[in-house]
Amino acid sequence: MSGSVVLLHLAGAVALMLFATRMVKTGVERAYGDVLRHKLRATMRNPLMAVLAGCGLSIALQSSTAVTLLVGSFAGSGIVSGAAGQLAVRGAEIGSALVVKLLTFDLTLLVPLCLIAGTVMFMATERRDWRQTGRILVGIGLLILSLEMIGQASEPLRNSQLLPVILNYFSSDSITAYLLAALITWLFQSSIAAVLLMATLAGRGLISPELGLVLILGVNLGSSLIAPMLTRSAGPAVRVVPIGNLLMRGLGSLIILVLFMIFKPHVGFLGATASDQIVNAHILFNVIILLAGLPLAGVVYRASEKIVALGTKPAPTASIDVIELSALNESALDVPSQALANATREVVRVCETVEIMLKRIIELYESADSDKIKALAALDDRVDRKHAAIKLYLAKLTKNPLTEDEALRCQELIGACVKLEQVGDIIVRNMLVHVKKKLEHGLEFTPEGWRELCAFHASVLANARLAFNVLVSRDPETARQLVLEKDQLRDREKATSASHFERLRDGTARSVETSSIHLDTIRDLKQINSLLASMAYPVLEERGLLTGSRLKAS
Repeated sequence: MSGSVVLLHLAGAVALMLFATRMVKTGVERAYGDVLRHKLRATMRNPLMAVLAGCGLSIALQSSTAVTLLVGSFAGSGIVSGAAGQLAVRGAEIGSALVVKLLTFDLTLLVPLCLIAGTVMFMATERRDWRQTGRILVGIGLLILSLEMIGQASEPLRNSQLLPVILNYFSSDSITAYLLAALITWLFQSSIAAVLLMATLAGRGLISPELGLVLILGVNLGSSLIAPMLTRSAGPAVRVVPIGNLLMRGLGSLIILVLFMIFKPHVGFLGATASDQIVNAHILFNVIILLAGLPLAGVVYRASEKIVALGTKPAPTASIDVIELSALNESALDVPSQALANATREVVRVCETVEIMLKRIIELYESADSDKIKALAALDDRVDRKHAAIKLYLAKLTKNPLTEDEALRCQELIGACVKLEQVGDIIVRNMLVHVKKKLEHGLEFTPEGWRELCAFHASVLANARLAFNVLVSRDPETARQLVLEKDQLRDREKATSASHFERLRDGTARSVETSSIHLDTIRDLKQINSLLASMAYPVLEERGLLTGSRLKAS
């Protein structure tokens, strides 16, 4: 087999590994992302819990970078302290390393099991949670399969005459090997994928343990660079945690590289095989950084703030007032197709504002103050203004001759705008009242009750995004899925209420104190979901997919 063919097979196997890793991460984010984020935010007040939460979330998302970005956004919005954020990121790195260790075991039997179970779950139901679980299982199966493919594709390299020359050079030039591993990791955008690739090649005898340890240090440098690069255009407060991670992990890898080059320790204690030694070295490095980070978290955070401040341009003394542009161009009213497109653009902006309100309201249930409450109320005022402007614009449009399709689209946009305005009112006039009550009386949900609320809210938020997509794309399959999700949410509401009443019967004190808030919030979220789901009806009715009151069976 020619060298180019070997490299082609190896590149294909690596590509499959990257795709599978992304597939698992996407499935977890879609199915459990909001619940995991709320769980992380709720547990980060305690240093030890911050480490454990970061570790658990990294294992679930298959990415320490995702956790770093998430924690950075929390720190930027003041939800968590900077020191706690640093510790959560340290835990995330441990979790990422443990994922690598798990995937190095012989898991070949899981490949067909995961592929079969995942495919069946994804194709046999319309339920989002089941489909995303199926996606996760298929991703895990493909990930394990890709590791086998890498091993098989790299087998001919053992007989290569050029490869030993290259590897001998890198073994004698640790700095170049270190930087090359950092570059590969940055290109992969995943330390898990990079370490798995190197461990697999080491298992085939292509990389010595000593070179592998240098490469692992480079992987950690490259991984610590990803989050700062992705947040380089974000606000200063958001960039502090990623920069702190770069200081601890990146600088730590450089220090250990220098020590390794000076003392050249024997690496046999790390494991019986070269593959084990590389993976265990990765775990050991991140444990060392964690232990160093526990006492240094506050110092590193303050240093990160100063570094970010050095690269932040001071705000200009004179600023230009930002004017909120409107797509409602009066001159386009004589051309109905353009006017409807303009109105659609403006309704999409209302959708974006409502989505922000829906995301922020659940955050206020956990951490609220007067400024955040006023900011949310101001968003509702914006929705009301746009709602009035859109209705007036479309009313003017109806004075012109319209085709039947244009008239139906006009009514659809008006109806959607009314529903969005009603959603905003529910959030501000109902749910914000619950927030104030909880804040004033110092009430706390039970852990089970809070998990149920977060999961219910996550489902409504996902359905809201579906509804907004239907409004723009008018895709009948998406509209059908939205209505099916409405029925499933009704069942979830019954289960949630039953679970809450069970806690009341058991006499759980916090359940009794927050009972009205809990039940009223579920009711409000269900009402919001119903309003948003009804935005799919015009699309389904147009295609004859609705009966008088129920969705037709497929």
